[in-house]
This record gives sequence, structure tokens and C-alpha cells, in this order.
Amino acid sequence: MSRLRWVATALVSAWAGMSACSFEPPLHVPRVPSSSGYTAGSPPYRTTGAVGRGEGSQRFAYGRTLSRQWWRLFHSRRLDEVVRRALRDSPSIAAAQAQLRAAQASMEANAGIFYPQISADLGASRQKSSGATFGGRIPGFTYSLFTGGVGVTYYPDIFGINRLVYRGSKAQMEYQRYELATARLTLSGNVVNTAIAEAATQAQIDAVEEITARERELLALTEAQYQGGGSPYVNVLAQRAQLLANEAMLPPLQQQLAVYRHLMAILGGESPSQWREKPFTLNDLVLPKELPVALPSTLVRNRPDIEAAEQQMRYALAGIGVAKAQFFPIVTLSASAGTSSSTTGAFFSSSSSVWSIAAALAQPVFEGGKLRAQERGAYAAYDTTLAVYKATVLSAFQQVADALRALEHDGAAVQAEHRSLQTVQQEMEVAQAGYRSGTTDYLSLLNAEVAYQNARIAAVHAVAQRYQDTAALFVALGGDWWRSDHAGAPGDSSNPARPGVPMAGQAGPARVMP
Repeated sequence: MSRLRWVATALVSAWAGMSACSFEPPLHVPRVPSSSGYTAGSPPYRTTGAVGRGEGSQRFAYGRTLSRQWWRLFHSRRLDEVVRRALRDSPSIAAAQAQLRAAQASMEANAGIFYPQISADLGASRQKSSGATFGGRIPGFTYSLFTGGVGVTYYPDIFGINRLVYRGSKAQMEYQRYELATARLTLSGNVVNTAIAEAATQAQIDAVEEITARERELLALTEAQYQGGGSPYVNVLAQRAQLLANEAMLPPLQQQLAVYRHLMAILGGESPSQWREKPFTLNDLVLPKELPVALPSTLVRNRPDIEAAEQQMRYALAGIGVAKAQFFPIVTLSASAGTSSSTTGAFFSSSSSVWSIAAALAQPVFEGGKLRAQERGAYAAYDTTLAVYKATVLSAFQQVADALRALEHDGAAVQAEHRSLQTVQQEMEVAQAGYRSGTTDYLSLLNAEVAYQNARIAAVHAVAQRYQDTAALFVALGGDWWRSDHAGAPGDSSNPARPGVPMAGQAGPARVMP
């Protein structure tokens, strides 16, 4: 008896050990730089600026994260309403939400394998049997058969394959959750960029219309001078040509504005014919003065596309575990109980009861190298996700670095364009006054007008570019999807903060997750 007890204990221990083990390798997330900067050389801390709307200086607050929905930092109620409407009505968001629901359902379906599978059946049939079955010695006969029973099937997760399948489906569900957050972030960024592009185009239209009005006044003045004999007719023709050139600039700008308005309608989930919002103007927006810039170690958990890439790594690791588990036996336990009777009266009698208990074990013996090939394929799939993760992280760092340097240079560009505009405006006003008084020739006036027109449009471009690069920085930093549930991604309760994730080859401890 002692030997039997020892054998039973050993078998139970072995069973428990195999049930606890997993063929899934641990997750080693690559390292990220331990430094606080994104750019080579000294990072920018403050931009230059000029006096005017959208022209002030900006300060970078390193180590801080966004405390609210990022587009609200532009202090535009209209922009906030349009972004919220887009997030609510966009078909792309609806598609991402549906994909998330499908992944959740798949995960819940795979969780059912942990429980016994119970089924019940009830049947009735009328059959005629052939006498040939009994050698032809008796004639065929007709009979009825009533059956009913309950069956139970259970797959003990000895080698953890069920858990691996479930983990893989859970990783896919989390991947879709982060994909939804990415879709929301991308959509909000596109809406803000389109609103800024609308505002910039509208500002250019206003500038061209203002300049055209001045050109008409000058044309009338030039014609009057010609009629009075104080100006040659060639000046009239040159001024008329300049007016026509300015008027020709309007249709392309109006077309560009229409395209942006159509795009805004589509982003908002509406047909262009249904869009009733008036175009944005630069007066609708306020340039954020303080820009929170998360550290690289924080960025990797603030970007939903990086989190999605990590979930793909988890899914691939679960696939490796499944491929390894295929080399080991699969155990099936089943039991059934019921009744089978030729008459309804005897259906519940003890003589009609039937039952069975069965256990089965299936062990691969020879698969022609298929299992080894599947294992190699699973490792290759993981290597792919690892490379994609590294590329995603590097791309995120590049986007932040590009936005930081762009804003640094935008400040200098806005200041230079502001000074240039002031100078050429004074030059044009002096030239116009001199032309009216007859002390300035027409060619000088025309050159001053062209210079002012170019400087005015260049200043609008510089200010709009600064707004767009500010939005690009917020999007590159991941927005604020991780702070609340409004973005459709896990909130703080379901996605707790994790330690920094260093990148391979750089300083900092590696993070190993079970």
C-alpha cells in the first residue's frame, strides 16, 4: 500500500507540475533610452516669437504629460465640438469599435474551454430493418426508438494549451482596444489639422481679397492720373494686370477651402452636402503657450500604437507556446448517461438506461516534420512582431523629435515673417503715399505691392504651420487617451502605469514580464 501511495503521490505531483508549466516564453520588452531628450544636441526649451495672435513664444515642459483632452489646449469651443462629433459619428471609429467587440467575443468563446462541455439530446425515430441483416432467415420488421441523455466532455489543461489559446485571444482583444485608441487619436489629429488648414486658407483668401481691394483703388487712381495726363497708359495696363493676377489667385484658394470643408464633413461622419459648419479662422484658435512633453520612458506607455505592438508580441509568444504544446498528448475525459427504449412506456424504466465513461489520450507520433516547422514559424512570427515593436518605438521618437525641432524653427520663422511683413507694409504705405503725391514712380509702387502680398501670405503660412506642428507634437506624444475611458482604451484602472521600457542596446534595466 505504501508503494501505491507513493506512486499516486508522484503522479499527482507530476500532473500538478505539468498543469502549472507553460511553454510560452517570457516577454522581454526592448529597452528605451534612459535620457530625457528626443533630439540630438541640446533640446529646445523655449521658442522665439512675435507680438500677435499665434505669434507668441512657447515653452516646453519636459517630464509633464497632458492633463486633459489635447485639442482643448487650443481653447476653441468650436473645435472641441467638432472633434467630439467626429469621435461620436465617424464610421472608422464605429468599425474599430465593432472589431473590438468581435475580439472580446472571441476571447470569451475561448474561455469556455476551461469548463466542462455539457450537452443534452432527445430523439425519436421510426425505422424498418431488412431481414438480410440476419442472413435472410427472418423477415424485416419495423420498430420505434426513443433516446435521451446528457453528455459531459472535459479537456484537462495538462500542458497549458488551453491557457495559451486564451492568452492569445486576450492579447488580440487588447490589441483591438489599443487600435481603437489609435483610431481615435488619428481622427482627432486629422480633424484639428483640417481645421487649421481651413483657417490658414481662409486667412489667405482674406489677405488676397484685401490686397485686391487695394489694387482696385490703385487702378482707379492710375486711370485718373492717365486721364489727367500725369501717368502713361502703360501704368494703367500694368496695374490692371496686377489686379487680374491677384483675382486669379482666389479660385484655387476657394477650391482648396472647399476640399478642406468636404474632408471635415467626411471626418465628422457626414456627407459634404450635410456639413453646415462655417470655415474655421485663425481667430477661432489660441496657440498653446506651454507644451507638456512626456519623457521617452513615459511615451512608450502613452502611445496606443506602441501598446498595440506589444500586444502583438504577446500574441506571438502565445503562438510559440501553442506550437510547443502540440508535441505533447491531449487528454479528453467524457461521460454520458441516458435512456434508450422502443416504447414510450419503458422510456424511464431502469432496463432502458445507458451510460458510458471514457478517457482518451492522443499523442503525435509522426507528422512528417509539420510540428517542427510550425514551431519555427511561430518563432519567426514573434521575431516579426519584435521588429515591428522596435520600429514603432523609433518612429514615435522620430515624430516627437521632428515636432520639437519644427516648433523651434517655427518660432524663428514666425518672428522673421512678422518683421518682414512690418517692413514691407511700411514700404508699401510710403510708396502709395508718394505715388499719390507724385514723388514715387509707378514701378516702385508695384514692387512694394508685390512684396507686401508675398509677405502677407508667407506670414499666414508660418502661423498656420506653427499651429499644425503644435498639434503634431500632441499627437506624437499619444494625446491623452490613457487618462480616461473616453478614448476607448483602457483607463488607469485596467491599464496601470508600468515602469519605463528601455530599448535594446541602450542603458537601463530590461523589463521582463511573465
